[in-house]
Amino acid sequence: MSKVSETVEMSTVQDQLDIKFRLIDGSDIGPKSYPAAASVATLKESILAQWPKDKENGPRTVKEVKLISAGRILENSRTVGECMSPLCDVPGGVTTMHVVVQPPQEKEKKVSSDPKQNKCGGCVIL
Repeated sequence: MSKVSETVEMSTVQDQLDIKFRLIDGSDIGPKSYPAAASVATLKESILAQWPKDKENGPRTVKEVKLISAGRILENSRTVGECMSPLCDVPGGVTTMHVVVQPPQEKEKKVSSDPKQNKCGGCVIL
């Protein structure tokens, strides 16, 4: 193999990353090949599309999906290539990203600032 074809082949490998997504129950989605220039938001859209139909409590929107790689929560605006750790750059290897579904928080009930309502009334300190 010539030096030129080796360089082209290596850049092609680095431009495509094989990623699988580990769900909370230990099952996986993928692996699938993604371009290094793909955004984290694109990966999340792919997860939504591939989410197993038989799983309960699946995400409804991209905002409910959190991706974790190498112990970091990935930001939607970053690319896959920016988020990858050099340790994960094993030629022909598959990177595992963990998926956490975080449903939207219900609005908390307002706590009354009225001191009369916040007393328990029965407390005695001895």
